[in-house]
Amino acid sequence: MIYTYALIAILLFALSGWLLSFATHHYSHVDSMWSLFMAITAYISAIFYYDLSVRACLVLALVSLWALRLSIFLTWRNWGKEDHRYDTIRNNNEPHFWFKSVYLIFGLQAVLAWVISYPLYAAVTSQAPLQWLDSAAILLFGLGFYWEVVADFQLTRFRNQPGHDTKVLDSGLWRYSRHPNYFGECLIWWGFALFGAATGDHWVWISPVIMTFLLLKVSGVSLMENTIHSRRPGYADYVKNTNAFIPGIPKGGQDA
Repeated sequence: MIYTYALIAILLFALSGWLLSFATHHYSHVDSMWSLFMAITAYISAIFYYDLSVRACLVLALVSLWALRLSIFLTWRNWGKEDHRYDTIRNNNEPHFWFKSVYLIFGLQAVLAWVISYPLYAAVTSQAPLQWLDSAAILLFGLGFYWEVVADFQLTRFRNQPGHDTKVLDSGLWRYSRHPNYFGECLIWWGFALFGAATGDHWVWISPVIMTFLLLKVSGVSLMENTIHSRRPGYADYVKNTNAFIPGIPKGGQDA
């Protein structure tokens, strides 16, 4: 029942985002809401489950760190502009997109986030003792968080330099993977799944599988690489030399 309450809270938050789109005529703010959707599951679970374990407190702290960092970063990055993905969705779903967006954008992402956040619910509402899986979860989360934050910082710094509008970032973490930020995000959710698995709940593995699929085939690597070649001519060579997702030694020996 607590997990259902989380869905209701997430949907209400998504509805507020939809109402905001009437004033802004933009939809990119749903990206800033994405991580908060998942954090809501953890918070609602904690509110309705009073006797919190050490694991629950740890997961609440980590998900808060991840969700707030990502939401603030995406809000700053997208401020005052619309992501081209939402322009495409809008153009493909006229007329009456103002109404369709409530389920095509806000509702869909809210439900997806609720499903993916299941390990947070499992971890927060369990009294199972800490074990080695929790230690592995902390290490995996830490590695993923570092990879995501550093990759975002490196890309932002690169984009803000003059003359880089059509150039390709192939240094730092981006030397070893074309999408190190997505790889970091993937590790974070396998880490959260380990927290859930430590409680004995086997349903938690659905979450990182879905997240990995989304990052690789839907909203991450696949979507980005469908458009980036036309904007950055050197990207074809970058593809030949650099792994798409899992970091590896560059094939062409690029300089760091």
